[in-house]
Amino acid sequence: MNYFERSNRKRRSSVLSACQIGRFLPTTYMEQENDWDRDLLLDPAWEKQQRKTFTAWCNSHLRKAGTQIENIEEDFRDGLKLMLLLEVISGERLPKPERGKMRVHKINNVNKALDFIASKGVKLVSIGAEEIVDGNAKMTLGMIWTIILRFAIQDISVEETSAKEGLLLWCQRKTAPYKNVNVQNFHISWKDGLAFNALIHRHRPDLIDYDSLRKDDPVTNLNNAFEVAEKHLDIPKMLDAEDIVNTARPDEKAIMTYVSSFYHAFSGAQKAETAANRICKVLAVNQENEQMMEDYEKLASDLLEWIRRTIPWLENRTQEKTVNDMQAKQEDFRDYRCVHKPPKVQEKCQLEISFNTLQTKLRLSNRPAFMPSEGRLVSDINGAWHTLEGAEKGYEEWILSEIRRLERLEHLAEKFHQKAAIHESWTDGKEAMLTQKDYETSTLSEVKALLRKHEAFESDLAAHQDRVEQIAAIAQELNELDYYDSASVNARCQKICDQWDVLGALTQSRKESLERTEKQLESIDELYLEYAKRAAPFNNWMEGAMEDLQDMFIVHNIEEIQGLITAHEQFKSTLTEANKEREAIQSIQAEVQKIAQSNGIKLSGANPYTTITPESIDSKWEKAMAMVPLRDNALQDELNKQNSNDTLRATFATQANTVGAYIQEKMEEIGRISIEMNGTLEDQLTNLKEYQKSIMSYMPEINKLEGYHQLIQEALIFDNQYTSYTMEHLRVGWEQLLTTIARTINEVENQILTRDAKGISQEQLYEYRASFNHFDKDHSGALMAEEFKACLISLGYDGDGEFARIMGIVDPNGTGAVTFQAFIDFMSTETTDTDTADQVIASFKILAADKNYITAEELRRELPPDQAEYCIARMAPYTGPDAVPGALDYMSFSTALYGESDL
Repeated sequence: MNYFERSNRKRRSSVLSACQIGRFLPTTYMEQENDWDRDLLLDPAWEKQQRKTFTAWCNSHLRKAGTQIENIEEDFRDGLKLMLLLEVISGERLPKPERGKMRVHKINNVNKALDFIASKGVKLVSIGAEEIVDGNAKMTLGMIWTIILRFAIQDISVEETSAKEGLLLWCQRKTAPYKNVNVQNFHISWKDGLAFNALIHRHRPDLIDYDSLRKDDPVTNLNNAFEVAEKHLDIPKMLDAEDIVNTARPDEKAIMTYVSSFYHAFSGAQKAETAANRICKVLAVNQENEQMMEDYEKLASDLLEWIRRTIPWLENRTQEKTVNDMQAKQEDFRDYRCVHKPPKVQEKCQLEISFNTLQTKLRLSNRPAFMPSEGRLVSDINGAWHTLEGAEKGYEEWILSEIRRLERLEHLAEKFHQKAAIHESWTDGKEAMLTQKDYETSTLSEVKALLRKHEAFESDLAAHQDRVEQIAAIAQELNELDYYDSASVNARCQKICDQWDVLGALTQSRKESLERTEKQLESIDELYLEYAKRAAPFNNWMEGAMEDLQDMFIVHNIEEIQGLITAHEQFKSTLTEANKEREAIQSIQAEVQKIAQSNGIKLSGANPYTTITPESIDSKWEKAMAMVPLRDNALQDELNKQNSNDTLRATFATQANTVGAYIQEKMEEIGRISIEMNGTLEDQLTNLKEYQKSIMSYMPEINKLEGYHQLIQEALIFDNQYTSYTMEHLRVGWEQLLTTIARTINEVENQILTRDAKGISQEQLYEYRASFNHFDKDHSGALMAEEFKACLISLGYDGDGEFARIMGIVDPNGTGAVTFQAFIDFMSTETTDTDTADQVIASFKILAADKNYITAEELRRELPPDQAEYCIARMAPYTGPDAVPGALDYMSFSTALYGESDL
């Protein structure tokens, strides 16, 4: 007995309609109906519920075509809206309907609809279109139920169950966690309205306050669920709450129809959510990569701009006038080295790490490699950095050489002015003396005395010739060293030379005058003459000695000061003989006094042959002797200073040798660590960061060395025989050590990214590392072409063509070497799968409801706001034959994400 035959027991008058309804049902589904209670099939309450539910269901689809029905048995009689309904729900075209108003036209349209239903696997038994055209309500409801079964329920599948059982299982799974809900069927299980509310709350908890619902208030519960579904889920209200509550057993078909709308609404939302999540994931990766690119470009631009501004400052060779001014420049340079440059070193290291991380992420997400703007490649930055360091070295060397030059200039300038002052003091009044005519009125003895005095002056003049030559030589050296006040030096030197020429000419003229009168003057005082001749050179010697004792000196090491001390000791050794000469000169004057006293001679005054008196000789001798211990103390102080400088050299050298050995040891150690790392990548990363922390703990030793270096520079120490290390060498080594360990950490982080993104197991990574290290014979961290080929053969790859293809992937720049990161990227690419452009296109197609384009409204509805606007800004207008205003081309946008075309 089939589904409709049982109904004859209660309503004989409906036999024909019931049988006709049965002809529309699929055979498989009619077999499922055998266990249903069909006695109430034609119950008026059920018919009312079916009429309302089926009408609402039809309108939910017909409104997509801009129409609807009011009376289900009347509005389908001409077949037009019936055909339109089938086209909407199937997405297919039916034969063109006939627009005539005659009965035959209507029957033909209905037959076209029935034929289409039969073509979808629904077995129609002896059914014609006349009942539909005649407005048979029972037949029309049965036909609509058949359509609902075929297009809304039959394709539901949950855990290998389908149709009614699948829909029931879906409802049970979704409502299982909710209290007072026990879905066992599609009639009384839904009367209290809690099951409807549970379905909505399970998928959209923001729409329903489930805990506030009461089981004893079914009307409120049902109205709440129906209103929320209509307002927020686009599910039309298909039943009245009162109809369900006031019916002992609600119509099963009406409930199933209503529930299937919930299934499709939430199923579609889930697909859209999945598609949106995929797009969000892809767009998030793209946005993150673009942000990293922008950050790299900005950091590279800022660093290059800083280098561009700094190099002209380092290349500025504007000379200063004094040592203090140059030392101020040296302090500025030290401030640059210790304060301004270290953050830039960190930025440069971070720039390289960011670039490597970005390239790894792009490879992992199948994106094209990042190519920075022209002039902002890592190699460009390294080149600019190399130029900067060269400028630093040149600037520091120039500062030191300028300080030496200015020290030398200041010393020479002071020496020049000292000698010039002594010379000018000596020449003062000499022109007046040489131009007087005193010999014309003098006696013979007086003329002879004048002649001898003039000879003594000539000796003195000759003795001062060396000083004039020294003054000229110092002035010449000041000019050659580009002394800033050379003009005044030259003017003073020229004045001295001109005056010296005048003195020479006047001396010669006076001598000739005296010699002309010498024939008339015979008397001479031999003793006075001898005194004058011996006193003048001795006086000149004393003046030279006093100059030497007051002479300034500048030395840079112990050997130089010891040389000055030796010379001073040699000078002191000659003082005994000099004192004897002084006593001898004084004895001449004593002899003059003795002869004068013995012979009653009254001396007319001072020695006529010289102005050097015994008192002046003794006075200068006492002054010279007083200067000797002062010179001793000055030399001893300088010796102490040089000993202190030598101690400072040794202290710096000890620290420098320790730091240099430490840096060398750690550089070798990190080289071994990068090759022989064991444990998981996370363990390796932790160990490396701990190792980095231990390296950074050594920073106080570097700072201590910087302090010693500052003391050495402040002491103007320019060489150090105790160590081969320079501060610049150790700075570069320290920066290279920090950069190397940072790069090693970055490589492990990139391996973790690769592993996580590609799904590579820890065992695979060990295997790859073991294979790589086995063929890396020289432990250089890279495989040459032949080593890499042997490695590939060991992994199962063969053939020169295959090897050439793989080399093109892992070594795109043709360097002939393959890094471990490139090797990991290749192996992960060979063994894992990633998102593709086709997958992204398929996701966009779901969001666009299978259209070849998508609108801005759909993007804003399905995607987060920032990513929706990101897509809208980058999608080109769609220009296909089915384009509408505002249509966007998501296909070209998706392919552009993977570098397959231009956006």
